[in-house]
Amino acid sequence: MNWSRPDDLLAQLQRLWDRGDLLASIVPAESHALQPAPLFPRRLSLRSPSSGDIADQFASVRAWVAQIRALPHCRVEMRSFRHRLFGTNEVPDQIWVDSLDDAMAWLGKRRDLAHFNALVETTRQQQPLLLPWLAQRPLQALALTHDWQRLLDVVQWLQQHPRPGIYARQIDVAGVHSKFVEAHRTVLADLLDLALPEDAIDRGASGAGLFEERYGLLRKPLRIRLRLLDPALLAGPWGQDVTLDAGPFAQLPLAGARVFMTENETNFLTLPAHPRSLVVFGAGYGFDVLRQAQWLAHCPLHYWGDIDTHGFAILDQLRHQWPHAQSFLMDKGTLQAHAPLWGQENQPTRRELPRLTEAEAALYDDLRDNRLQANLRLEQEHVGFGWVQAALQRLQD
Repeated sequence: MNWSRPDDLLAQLQRLWDRGDLLASIVPAESHALQPAPLFPRRLSLRSPSSGDIADQFASVRAWVAQIRALPHCRVEMRSFRHRLFGTNEVPDQIWVDSLDDAMAWLGKRRDLAHFNALVETTRQQQPLLLPWLAQRPLQALALTHDWQRLLDVVQWLQQHPRPGIYARQIDVAGVHSKFVEAHRTVLADLLDLALPEDAIDRGASGAGLFEERYGLLRKPLRIRLRLLDPALLAGPWGQDVTLDAGPFAQLPLAGARVFMTENETNFLTLPAHPRSLVVFGAGYGFDVLRQAQWLAHCPLHYWGDIDTHGFAILDQLRHQWPHAQSFLMDKGTLQAHAPLWGQENQPTRRELPRLTEAEAALYDDLRDNRLQANLRLEQEHVGFGWVQAALQRLQD
């Protein structure tokens, strides 16, 4: 029997809930980019018994009719049919949900509706420019019920203090701290883009990583850790292991020096001495922090990562910024020479990496297609120290 069951009918309302349509329908109409069609009264799709079903399965049809007529929070319109033995009877013909309240009651979402109504009213009174966001992302807004007032307070504070040039910790709003801003920066970016004047937003700074720049806040200084493999590279009392802000790093007079980059601190600390060379520790800041250092464009640049799919993905990412970068000890010979130390990579990537060389791409394909071993990984710190010294010697030669 392919007749509509109560769960089938309820599922039609559930889809409207999951899309956010039910909650969005209560946001004032002027907040919608396009005027949505009224949702209610709403006719649900109903699969009812055919004439043959009625004739052949009368008892089952009668039970189905009773089940449908007993549905809560909906209006059932009937049509008459005549049975040769049982005379005139009625069968459900149309199912209607007449109001949003009926729909929410059937779904068990009346409390959520009340919470969202409160969000809409608060926003209408305090920040009406944000109503379109509620219409577009009602379920996300509902999940933020307990934080919504503080989010509105942050928006209001930045309206009153555009591009304040302070740290988020210094925003003077009750209950708001730097961790609150950090945790909600994506939502805040959406809200601030709607609520702030154009001259308070740096549209060129996009993405969660540039939240502070976009709205004129200060961000924690980006620091770069480097180790001189040749102390003669820099005159003065630098020491060998140095940490600098991005600005001073960009001003270093090191054009022409050989630069190694590694994500592994053990390799950073133990890479042997090498003429006119240094090593940069990549953990924790990625490559964007190096963008100011234009002298890197004039240096032999080597990336040393794990021999796994993510290691090659990082290399590919580095070449987006520094196309001349070369891989170091990320070749098939190194991999095969250390077979006893092979491990497994968690959640390997499968995407295309267009910036790899032919040899790198061939090894990457071997790894992602599991041609050598399932989820194969050779961690960079497992490469033998003598193997590293020999590779450095070949660069020097």
